[in-house]
Amino acid sequence: MTDSELVVDLRGRRIETLGDFWDAVSEPCGLPEWFGRNLDAWADTIATRGISDVIDSHDVLIVHVDQRGLFGGERREARVLAGIFDGEQNRLVVHGPA
Repeated sequence: MTDSELVVDLRGRRIETLGDFWDAVSEPCGLPEWFGRNLDAWADTIATRGISDVIDSHDVLIVHVDQRGLFGGERREARVLAGIFDGEQNRLVVHGPA
């Protein structure tokens, strides 16, 4: 049996702020309207589960982003966000310039 993966590919999308990130993942991840749009809420959503039926229906969440904007440098909020992904059940893949 293979794990079912939810792949959210945000490459090519402009993500400058955490707000942009929440906007980008809301629909493909099935985040409810009442989602808190903060790092604690995201941690609960992907680690504990029970918030998004879409995420909960998959064994693995993989989010692809470009190495620019929010993920282009040493921004604290990007490091904290990346740290929420455990690298196994939840993965953030940052793609460098082509």
